[in-house]
Amino acid sequence: MHEIGLCEGIVETVQRRAAGRPVAKVRIRAGALLRVVESSLQQAWELLTADTPAQKATVELVQVPAELHCERCDHQSPTMDALATCPACGSGHVHLSGGDELVLESLTFAAGEATVGGPAAEAAARGELAVDRTPAKG
Repeated sequence: MHEIGLCEGIVETVQRRAAGRPVAKVRIRAGALLRVVESSLQQAWELLTADTPAQKATVELVQVPAELHCERCDHQSPTMDALATCPACGSGHVHLSGGDELVLESLTFAAGEATVGGPAAEAAARGELAVDRTPAKG
């Protein structure tokens, strides 16, 4: 269950941003190539946030497709399949780009607390909430 490793950086960021305030919800954007399983992510979250202000937080996962480019027919399209073949010609000679990001998009505190985040681009521009967990190329 690689979701534990992916979730560790997110939990650290959430705890730092929360500064002891109870967290109600986190929204995570994960690229398709990371192959994040939502139920496994939830289990990892529960394990890693036990006895923390984020232990009762719900986790919303937004999965982002990779971009497929076929080297044979030049077809381009988004894909959620890390082992994709070209949908136009069936070729396995495809290049996938993107789809490997892992970003904490937003953080919502319990009643009476403010929401941190908004569009991921704004958060990234401020240097906040982004967690770089690009998998090592093996």
